[in-house]
Amino acid sequence: MAGKGAQTVKLVIQIPAWNEEASLGEVIDALPQHVAGFDEIEVQVINDGSEDRTAEVAREHGARVVDLGVHLGLAVAFETGIKEAVRRGADVIVNTDADHQYDARDIGALVQPILEGRAHMVIGDRQVARLRHFSLTKRILQRLGSWLVRRLSKTGVRDATSGFRAISRQAALGLHVFTRFTYTLETILQAGEAGLTVVSVPVRVHPDRQRKSRLFRSNIEYVIRSVESLARIVVLYNPLRIFLRLGLVPVGLGVLLLARFGWLYVQGESPAGHVQSLILAVILIVTGAQICILGLVADLIAVNRRLVEEIEHRTRDRLE
Repeated sequence: MAGKGAQTVKLVIQIPAWNEEASLGEVIDALPQHVAGFDEIEVQVINDGSEDRTAEVAREHGARVVDLGVHLGLAVAFETGIKEAVRRGADVIVNTDADHQYDARDIGALVQPILEGRAHMVIGDRQVARLRHFSLTKRILQRLGSWLVRRLSKTGVRDATSGFRAISRQAALGLHVFTRFTYTLETILQAGEAGLTVVSVPVRVHPDRQRKSRLFRSNIEYVIRSVESLARIVVLYNPLRIFLRLGLVPVGLGVLLLARFGWLYVQGESPAGHVQSLILAVILIVTGAQICILGLVADLIAVNRRLVEEIEHRTRDRLE
């Protein structure tokens, strides 16, 4: 950001919204009119097929509306908003929720690491362990999930499911949300795989504005769908590593059985009594080899996908 010179530096604050007419106006009014380091601030609401007055309320309070037409889900709304913000010349994009969970006064702190060139993505840390309005189960799941995402993404993110985040233009150009559940975990893993710097900053929340999630009905469903999303993105970006490890397990077992059969044969024991072990060994080795080959094919596809993403990245940046 330091290299912008006299060029106008633009911040776009986006709010994905689905049937949020009750709180949206208050959320928009609470957003800062000025943020240090930016010459222009634009607010855009991604109307995810709302059936109430969400779009009208957004316009009444001065926000641009990006209308999806039908309800496509939070992940699609988020990605659509990111692409639209980039198209409109955003240097930094801040994403926040329409339920007024996050304190907009922390937007300045959220964007600071990007302005200073220390990060490409900044995640607002709600300090979940201190949130007494979260159940003990939810606090434990949040901490475990964030620990797992840190390990997989090789980042220091402390609150992986926080939707209050700032994204640089460079990071936004390379983001592609594949899941339809939520963008929070996947974008962190993508950033980590791309070698982008992701940091956390503490942010405040409004405990009285917390509501039951509309993405999932129970903690069990949340865990299952989150694990599915993590597994999908890990396999998508590291297929060779994953499939090789899976394939080497049956190959190793098969080799051990073959070695056992060979030892018994050398010792003069009748091979007829151990032919079942020989057959099982062959099956295991063949199965493991097929899994490894599948990993190689998947890795070639992943390399091709990364090349396509890089071309799209450069094309989008050139067009803007």
